[in-house]
Amino acid sequence: MCKTRWSLYLAVLLISGCTMAPHYEQPAAPVAGEWPDKGSGGATVGPVKEDKTAAADIGWKDFFKDAKLQHLIELSLKNNRNLRVASLNVQKARAQYRIQRAELFPKLDMTADGSAKRIPKDLSGTGFTTTAHQYDVGLGFTSYELDLFGRIQSLKNQTLEQYLSLAETRISTQITLVSEVANAYLTLLTDQGLLKITQDTLRSQQESYDIEKQRAAQGIGTDLDVRQAETSVREAESNMARYTRQVAQDLNALTLLVGEPLSNELISEISKMSDGPDDRGVLTELAPGLPSDLLVRRPDIRAAEHDLKAANANIGAARAAFFPSIILTGGIGTSSQSLSGLFAGGQNVWNFAPVIRLPIFDGGVNAGSLDAAKISKNIEIARYEFSIQTAFREVSDALVARSTLNDQLKADQLLVAAAAESYRLYEMRYNAGVDTYINVLIWHRQLYSAQQALLNTRLSRLSNLVTLYKALGGGWTDQTPPVSLKTGARLRQPEENQTKLTAN
Repeated sequence: MCKTRWSLYLAVLLISGCTMAPHYEQPAAPVAGEWPDKGSGGATVGPVKEDKTAAADIGWKDFFKDAKLQHLIELSLKNNRNLRVASLNVQKARAQYRIQRAELFPKLDMTADGSAKRIPKDLSGTGFTTTAHQYDVGLGFTSYELDLFGRIQSLKNQTLEQYLSLAETRISTQITLVSEVANAYLTLLTDQGLLKITQDTLRSQQESYDIEKQRAAQGIGTDLDVRQAETSVREAESNMARYTRQVAQDLNALTLLVGEPLSNELISEISKMSDGPDDRGVLTELAPGLPSDLLVRRPDIRAAEHDLKAANANIGAARAAFFPSIILTGGIGTSSQSLSGLFAGGQNVWNFAPVIRLPIFDGGVNAGSLDAAKISKNIEIARYEFSIQTAFREVSDALVARSTLNDQLKADQLLVAAAAESYRLYEMRYNAGVDTYINVLIWHRQLYSAQQALLNTRLSRLSNLVTLYKALGGGWTDQTPPVSLKTGARLRQPEENQTKLTAN
């Protein structure tokens, strides 16, 4: 008898593990097999050398060399509210998964109750008024569904995939946060550099303006020279106010990302970097790998695939709704008219009430639910493919910009040097009395514009490297993972390992 009962339990568990969900097949990546070349004719960039560490495996502490930037990123990972919400969403989804998984098992409840009822004499059957007592103690389950066709199992799988999707979204949120902090920091340093050269320009233009006023008062200069010098001063004053405002706003943006007020010491250290961001502050060599690498490197793509798997599991639940469902209710216990006789011999009671429900006519509800589930899967396929295409474009744009920005930076550096030399020569000619002051002003403005362009190009170049790092999936860990001695491959992401173990 015992053996038969355990066999029945095992059979129920085996049946519960089956689902009617379609077999999942990963859609093909709708992108080319190699990155487009930065150069001509639609040629492609071949795969990088295997000895290069993939960008996604480079820890952000190894990518960002600036100690102050590292400190800011650490603070943001600790205090940023968006990242905190993403983490709490993962915890909520984990709890919801545990709730759904519990539906596979019966819920046992212990109950104890007592009742007293007065029965009038004309209803008692004895001709006397009586008081009836009843006491019950029992253990049982209510409305337990045998998952013969995998409906509950499919819903459990759907909830699991939704949980895994949110876990990947949390990683994606962290990657985005790291890149946003880096870009905000680089923008702040750039605007500080623009403010400094504007201060230097204003000081120089103010000195020239004062000299021209003195020359005009002495009858040596002209009012035109004075007004031209004043124009340069007012322009520099306007830029001074603009860059002062931008520096303050950049600091506010960085504070919001960090999630707490920055210390006065840190602000003071940042303000000392008035020459703009250092080109050596960011690792410049990144291995893009192949487009197919994004399928396993980008958490947003992995999240989209989990959403697709969730939609696929929901089809199984919709299909199972067409088949009969068996609901079990039962329990055992004791019952007595007196509390003292509750546990006496012969007072045992039990009940067992199975219910079979077979859908016959529902007005098309089940058919509509199945169609909606299939359409939802097609929607998730399109979203999954679009996420791959978006990632491909982000990496391609960053790769194209990387080389062209390097060329642009070299050209801007040469332009600053040429403008500085031209300004020096025209100033010498003016002091020697062989040229007009208008040429001095023109080349001073040219130098000022060239210096501004150089700082902005340097910011664009560094921001592009940050964008490429993010687009390739970098920033999920602070340190580069060690290489496995057996396989030679980078060890798996610890967050993903933890996610898989907790979910299962």
